[in-house]
Amino acid sequence: LFTTGCEDTNDDHDHDDEGHTDAEGFVLETESGTVLYKELDGAIITNNLTLAVGQTLELSVHFLDHDGEEIEHEEEGDDHDHDHDGEELEESELRITGNDVTIATVEFEEHEHTDADGTVHHEMALEVTGVSAGTTSFKLELMHGDHADYTSTSNVPVTVTSGI
Repeated sequence: LFTTGCEDTNDDHDHDDEGHTDAEGFVLETESGTVLYKELDGAIITNNLTLAVGQTLELSVHFLDHDGEEIEHEEEGDDHDHDHDGEELEESELRITGNDVTIATVEFEEHEHTDADGTVHHEMALEVTGVSAGTTSFKLELMHGDHADYTSTSNVPVTVTSGI
């Protein structure tokens, strides 16, 4: 005699880690979709982050799951937390460390848009500006409160050329 249940016991969601990102890598890509840097499972897959002095690259940041697929960040409705001044607090943000600002500046930006159904999409971006010819690198961390949900396993190299 045996019984079967209709309950799904293969739950892929860990509810204790709600709000955390379980990333295994990330890509940096241009607005046209060209991947300039990709890291997955500790390996550098693409490494072509080069720009000229005075040039600015706006790069979207997409975190990847263990299959190399993009992890979607979205929230239903507008249930954001707010600080004591009424300013919206973001659950996750990027932290950039280690770059030589005399070679290139690397700054974090966040873009947000809402679909017709009320789903809020957060897009993280970096703005990299060439300051002087040379090479530098930076560590990228996806911060959640006071700890990193993801830290790049390698420093991301940036090459700045003198131009023409």
